[in-house]
Amino acid sequence: MKTNYLTRSLLCSAIALMVSACASTNELSSSSNSHPPLINPSSITMGNPDSYGIDQGEIEDIRAAMKAAVDGEFIPGALILVGNNDNIGLIESVGTQAPGDNTPIDKDTIFRIYSMTKPIISVATMTMVEDGLISLDDPVGKYIPEFSDLEVINRETGEISKAQNVMTVRHLITHKSGLIQEIFSPNTELGRLYRENVPYGQLTANEMARAIGSLPVFFEPGTAWHYGHSTDTLGAVLEVAAGKTLDVVLKERIFDPLGMDETTFWVPNGKAGRVAEPIHGEMEDNTIPGVLLSGGGGLNSTTEDYVRFAQMLLNDGEYRGQRIIDKSTLDLMLEKHITEDVSREFFFYGPNGDWGLGFHLQPTDGNNANGPHNFGWRGIGGTIFVVDKANDFFMIYMEQKRGGPRGAPFDNNVAQRMIYEAMAD
Repeated sequence: MKTNYLTRSLLCSAIALMVSACASTNELSSSSNSHPPLINPSSITMGNPDSYGIDQGEIEDIRAAMKAAVDGEFIPGALILVGNNDNIGLIESVGTQAPGDNTPIDKDTIFRIYSMTKPIISVATMTMVEDGLISLDDPVGKYIPEFSDLEVINRETGEISKAQNVMTVRHLITHKSGLIQEIFSPNTELGRLYRENVPYGQLTANEMARAIGSLPVFFEPGTAWHYGHSTDTLGAVLEVAAGKTLDVVLKERIFDPLGMDETTFWVPNGKAGRVAEPIHGEMEDNTIPGVLLSGGGGLNSTTEDYVRFAQMLLNDGEYRGQRIIDKSTLDLMLEKHITEDVSREFFFYGPNGDWGLGFHLQPTDGNNANGPHNFGWRGIGGTIFVVDKANDFFMIYMEQKRGGPRGAPFDNNVAQRMIYEAMAD
């Protein structure tokens, strides 16, 4: 499992990049997405941590750091898992699902995964590209007419003018659309317009996309990277292209074939006792259905379920005989899309790393930007998943937090660092 080129110093450098926060669309070989539901055995088959290069002392160190975060009342509990296509080499959990709750965190605890929804939407998009229902080069206005007459706002003067570039589906999936989110641009004129004209959570995905489409963009599509409502808008595009609501699209194309039967936009009341809650602040009640199916951050999931998605990605698009996307499609998703003509002014990792079709791309050798990289993404509630094909493993870390004090002895960044260090020793 260990590889010689992964030294502790290089990996620490790579993880520091995480903390500091295109190929043309040729015909993709179409994979059938009419999958029969997967018989649903557990995705957690335990193996030996030693085969991953993680010894008992390192496991105890990881667990101690996790427990320190719980004892310091940063979080009620957390879970970390490392696996590959053979088995799960490490699964450790500490603490409870919620403050004042005696129920331990485990693989069946339900977490709000927030932006870990985005990679799922991106994969669903690419299955529809394979099936000829969408092209990455389609104008967004083909599906959401409000984007047909795009305007750009001057960030310094507030002047609005007609856009010169057409926003495409590719721009949405790579966050180069010019769409922002008020939380990431609170002091801008466009941030104010979002705040006043896009009541998040009160509109359907299509209604929200139409509201966003009626506003100017932050920059010409394709010229910069900026996090925002791109994937929410992409979810609306999928609904229009499929003629189905987003929950049905995901159920048919991702969840049923993978057996992810506990990954949903709303948690059934009968499962409410399994939902993780934070110590500090409050999170929305995810057992009360709302009108918005947010492609950008609306899903709830368990570690057991997300293992299936991560293992599928590690295995070139297939999970236990169920092919979700072709290997060539996944390879396309892992190409770098922040080219030299694209501004990194708003990129979370500055000059380092890159972005694919829906995933972060971070080098595992901090001194070699063109070398092997991992991919994945994180959620604002503290969750993260990382897939490292070069080193044949994936990592999932789950916690639930909302604000609170900084400086936790364990979080999603520390999780990555300690796992890479353990495997490099």
